Amino acid sequence: MKVLAPGKLILSGEHAVVYGQPALAMAINRYVTVTATPQVAPNISFNLSDFAYQKCLSLNTLHSLKNRIKQKYKRFVSGDFKIREVLHKPVELAQVAFSLFFEALNIKLTQGISIHVESTIPMGCGMGSSAATVLSIVHAIANHLEVDLSSEMFLKLGIEAENLQHGYSSGLDLQVSLHGGCIYLNEGQIHQRSVPTVPMFLINTGLPQTTTGECVEAAAAHFKATEIANEFAQVTNAMDRAFQENHLNHVLQSIQKNHQLLVRINVVPPTVQHFIADIEQTGGAAKICGAGAVSGNNAGVVLVVTEDEAALTSLCERYGYPSLPIAGESRGVHVV
Repeated sequence: MKVLAPGKLILSGEHAVVYGQPALAMAINRYVTVTATPQVAPNISFNLSDFAYQKCLSLNTLHSLKNRIKQKYKRFVSGDFKIREVLHKPVELAQVAFSLFFEALNIKLTQGISIHVESTIPMGCGMGSSAATVLSIVHAIANHLEVDLSSEMFLKLGIEAENLQHGYSSGLDLQVSLHGGCIYLNEGQIHQRSVPTVPMFLINTGLPQTTTGECVEAAAAHFKATEIANEFAQVTNAMDRAFQENHLNHVLQSIQKNHQLLVRINVVPPTVQHFIADIEQTGGAAKICGAGAVSGNNAGVVLVVTEDEAALTSLCERYGYPSLPIAGESRGVHVV
């Protein structure tokens, strides 16, 4: 049983979506692939190629791991722990997602399962790798065991697992990876949109020194006043209209305004700000697409909209930033 879950880009609304503001996001053609196969031994084998990790664990061990991590999360909520202290290793997210599935559905295993995880989504760069990992694992196990799960249950399990990674999950990454395509999310309601067709490029500025959870924690102070949250909502709605109308100039304007707001909440490092300023000098627009960073020089991925690809290529060479070829993905998590 092989399952693919796409990564995502937040076109507008990152950080603000955590506080109930609208967001616009798009699934892209980079994936986490999970293969679930039966094995004779009554244990669970995890093979995560990207981490050169392979280990066989009992259900009791997984259950104990999940309980320890949930206790640490409670301490994070109470202010005793930083969010990066909850999960010690990225592989623990896959193991906890597996354990949460069995806890929620109270399923008994009659044989072991081998879980193989591969990814083409850069980790920690704001492209939804953790959401895609959780959904692909839960979907693969459910299909392997012939258990029918509703979208609501996928989302519930996904949010519980993502909270352990990010602190407080808005559910946006999960919604995009679950449904695919382009979505406008407002007050918990999903509105499907056409995948944007303006010229878009994805630039990787490097792995941030800070986690998504740490950025969410740091940005929280800026959202205590409603003013900036409302400004994020206005920009998101403007960008939504611009993409629907396929109006390039309005798209560029809304992306530039979104970038300015992200600078105001201090999640865009100075080096990336300079890069984006240079993009704007060539007639384009750019913004970070994930949580950004509150220290260091890297901010994960940056979305660039421009008609001058030659100028963009030259700038990327000057800054040493690789570009990633992307396209919108209409499908959400699915069985291959």
